[in-house]
Amino acid sequence: MTIKHDFTPWPDVLVKKYCEAGCWQSQTLANYFAMSVEKYGDNTAIICGDSSFSYREMQEKITNTAQGLLSLGLKPGDTVILQMGNIAEFYFCFFALLQNGIRPVMALSAHRYQEITYFCQHTEAKAYLTDGSETGFDYQNLGLSVAKSCPSLQWVIVTEKVRVNDPRFVTLDELNDAQTVSESVQLSEPDDVAFFQLSGGTTGTPKLIPRTHRDYAYSVFGSIDICRIDADTRFLCILPAAHNYPMSSPGALGVFFAGGCVVLGVDPSPAAAFELIEMHRVNFVPLVPPLALRWMEHADITDRDISSLDVVQVGGAKFSATAASLLPEKLNCRLQQVFGMAEGLVNYTRLDDAPEQIFQTQGRPISDYDQIRIVDESGQDVPEGEEGLLLTQGPYTIRGYFRAPEHNQRSFTSDGFYRTGDIVRQTKEGNLIVTGRDKDQINRGGEKIAAEEIENLLLRHQQIHDVALIAVPDDYLGERSCAVVVKRGDDVLRPVALKKFLHQHGLADYKIPDQIQFIAELPKTPVGKIDKKYLREVYSVDS
Repeated sequence: MTIKHDFTPWPDVLVKKYCEAGCWQSQTLANYFAMSVEKYGDNTAIICGDSSFSYREMQEKITNTAQGLLSLGLKPGDTVILQMGNIAEFYFCFFALLQNGIRPVMALSAHRYQEITYFCQHTEAKAYLTDGSETGFDYQNLGLSVAKSCPSLQWVIVTEKVRVNDPRFVTLDELNDAQTVSESVQLSEPDDVAFFQLSGGTTGTPKLIPRTHRDYAYSVFGSIDICRIDADTRFLCILPAAHNYPMSSPGALGVFFAGGCVVLGVDPSPAAAFELIEMHRVNFVPLVPPLALRWMEHADITDRDISSLDVVQVGGAKFSATAASLLPEKLNCRLQQVFGMAEGLVNYTRLDDAPEQIFQTQGRPISDYDQIRIVDESGQDVPEGEEGLLLTQGPYTIRGYFRAPEHNQRSFTSDGFYRTGDIVRQTKEGNLIVTGRDKDQINRGGEKIAAEEIENLLLRHQQIHDVALIAVPDDYLGERSCAVVVKRGDDVLRPVALKKFLHQHGLADYKIPDQIQFIAELPKTPVGKIDKKYLREVYSVDS
């Protein structure tokens, strides 16, 4: 079933090129998992707490869930919101949706009312699949609030007993007990949108990234080869499972397609993670720089046996060359740097690269078909080795966001190159070194925060006249957020009150400013724009 609604396709000439070159295959992501079941059926696919599932057992769970989703009246081409933490049910639901041709929006556990409501309204989602436990955040109550605001939402599906009085709520167990649906399912096709990832975004709520089966599969299988993933891989997923990085670089999908085992963890602290590494002989793990630094410190004092570790990936944010050079000795493993984006392009240092390339660069693209341009502010290519803005297009980089025509005009060139917003330079070997960001965005330990979204929310506060959100350096996070506020009137306004205000507006916790500074007037550039460069210089000294 081909669904093209609100999707910017690749031009016919590139479709022909990528198909003839073998980049794109005639399989869906669900097909690839079915092939793994056929080949690796008895292998352990997932370990989650005290539970484990072989590939055959996982497929049974997926099939039951898929049938249950159909029993609710969901059909191919529908969109749902998938928001679950690092639990086995996340993957059961993900593959069940793909199997049915239903498109999930890959929401993060940290997202709250503000983001989830937007996703539902923007996609006209029919269902919301979420965690239902009583520990931590109350996702059932969130689901109830979202359902009241989204007329299209017909079902809220939770992982635990329903605790709210609303007929739209149903549990996963009830779905799995549903009768087999008699109607035949029209499966999606390889060039259909499989699911939506989320952009880091620089304006407002994250944009939706439509990923097709064949473009995403190409990225995953390219990553499997580069990262040398196989049936012996024991992959620890302690980053949020829905993130593009631990999903596909090579991520859990790469491990599933190669017949390996995904070990799920909910606590990324070194003490908890090292216990899982020792218990399950984990040999591959992706980290973000703040976690890598914490793990390196803890390795000196731990009594856990983490000698099984073979490869530690570090990505999501810039990792300093000094820290990178220390990691292999500290963790007794190999380091692989990863630099990519949910929109497509992924770069890796190769495992057999020279040490200086691994420590000092963020790698080179997966594919020879990835096109890279490094340009100045006027769009002209810079001389080789010089710093500039990164543009890219290729067989797994999108051509446009979902239902965002104005944003697409800013984010893509007329000939289809994606403006990444990254400032880079390229070495003679082809590796990229990331030197900064052009977009107004904070990269908080791998979580991207759009400054404009937070500024617009703060401006709703009756005591705020003006505000600028900036990034300031942080030893662990790389960057943290700082809101520089101009008050309206003389009444007392405390940082804690502004943070509470943002919480009440349903903003994800990681987007709440780490620090809030007050100033009489925001400085301006000669053309009248807020001078964020000057503010960063001032408050970086104070931080």
